[in-house]
Amino acid sequence: MLPNYLFEISWEVCNKVGGIYTVLSTKAETLSHVDGLNVVYIGPDLWAENDNPLFTEDKRLWKKWRNSIVDEKFKVRCGYWEIPGRPKVILVDFDAYFSEKESFYYMLWDNYKVDSLHAYGDYDDSVMFGYAVGCVIESFYKFHLTEKDNVVVQAHEWQSGSAALYLKKVLPAVGTIFTTHATSIGRSIASNGKPLYDFFEEYNGDQMADELNVQSKHSIEKQSAHNVDCFTTVSELTAKECSQLIERDIDVILENGFEKDFVPTGAKFDEHRNEARALRLRVARALTGSQISDDALLIGIGGRMELRNKGIDLFLETMARLNACEELERDVIAFIDVPAWSDGGRGDLQKRLASSDNEWNTPLADPYLTHHLCNFNEDAIAVSIRRMGLANYDGKNRVKVIYVPCYLKGNDGIFNKDYYDVLIGNDLSIYPSYYEPWGYTPLESVAFHIPTITTNLAGFGLWVNSELKRNGLLSDGVEVVERNDSNYFETADVITKIICTFAKISEKEVAEYRSKAVKLADKALWKHFIKNYLRAYDFALRAAESRK
Repeated sequence: MLPNYLFEISWEVCNKVGGIYTVLSTKAETLSHVDGLNVVYIGPDLWAENDNPLFTEDKRLWKKWRNSIVDEKFKVRCGYWEIPGRPKVILVDFDAYFSEKESFYYMLWDNYKVDSLHAYGDYDDSVMFGYAVGCVIESFYKFHLTEKDNVVVQAHEWQSGSAALYLKKVLPAVGTIFTTHATSIGRSIASNGKPLYDFFEEYNGDQMADELNVQSKHSIEKQSAHNVDCFTTVSELTAKECSQLIERDIDVILENGFEKDFVPTGAKFDEHRNEARALRLRVARALTGSQISDDALLIGIGGRMELRNKGIDLFLETMARLNACEELERDVIAFIDVPAWSDGGRGDLQKRLASSDNEWNTPLADPYLTHHLCNFNEDAIAVSIRRMGLANYDGKNRVKVIYVPCYLKGNDGIFNKDYYDVLIGNDLSIYPSYYEPWGYTPLESVAFHIPTITTNLAGFGLWVNSELKRNGLLSDGVEVVERNDSNYFETADVITKIICTFAKISEKEVAEYRSKAVKLADKALWKHFIKNYLRAYDFALRAAESRK
């Protein structure tokens, strides 16, 4: 059974924040080819009077429905998401719904025992966004649809769980899906430095939520999971986490795929790669004042600013060991592309890059940093770089670490290219994650032909192992190293040896590794994973059918 209407809700619709944006935006094109399926994405209208470059408003879209609304709180903009497939979108302004916050919180408690008493931070905004979205879908349904229609609502993450709970109450004929991409309590345990895996089976989610002060987020996530028709997550790894910490087994696993239409091909690929590589080298030379060789090994890590969870700390530990490795015979430049609190490119670096020079003899101040940091003395990555002696003050070190603390959108002042147009220049990517429910960054790297190292604590790493029927090796395109709560330094040693070996292999072998990486990436295209979404829709609709 398939829906003829699907409403997909996320804080990241037309709002480029993190991995969920990539999930939704790359999947849209594939969903557009499912016969008879009308997909409507719903997100927050956060741009107010400013133009959102990802959204084009169309005031003709669903005009009769919008004109029929008399509720003054009801403020929506309808249009198209400027991504492949150009799906229809409703952006919701939820500010006016705060006048009903107390009554809505009472409804959540009375019907679902959602604890909102300990709310703080982004909780109120997220839950009221969900409430507003629920009201919008209810209105749309009553104007355009009937119980004869097969309708599914999919809510992503706890931030939109309240929409699913509201709709379960007011529109029982609608099938509801709740997808957690990472449990709030699992992420909190890992982020607070506690051993998530050694004592995994001893953890109680409710107890840990009290201890770590995330009771309300955990509560709405847990109750959303327990009360929707279909509960889903992105990997076997997180499925186990949900069973233990949320006490609800997963109904369907929805792996994160991608579309490779953003990866250049043929001569264009080589052209983009050569440009990116030359730019990476030029920035490193200008910043460090070092005579870096043209055949330097370019290594990268990227993603969200989570020092421990994303394995950035272990990446730096590995670079420190690599720097002391006598077997290393090539220069290495290690790029950390992780957005932080920065306010533009460094003027002194911009001046060097604007010159006709290509070699410099003196380093700039803080020769590891491409952009100004607003919290220079507190930034976790910058502090770690200085503490570990990786700040490039000694120009003789073979390993240079370059920290790029900004979103690469083409206007950062230093690279002035989009992230993918810089990523393509890397020779090797390393994502030694401690907590990673899926792992889009390693998947993106292999899509760009970059051999990649990840861990068995990343959903993507476990997926690679399952595809290969053994632990992945770098010669397969992806090496999956074993990581646990007690082998931090041993893992750093393992990755150091892998890099040293990779740095010595022939160009022919490198080409084979790169080819294998692409073949693995091709197995993760949405055309392979979309069947699991169709299963989830069917699962939810069959549950809703009994309520009709």
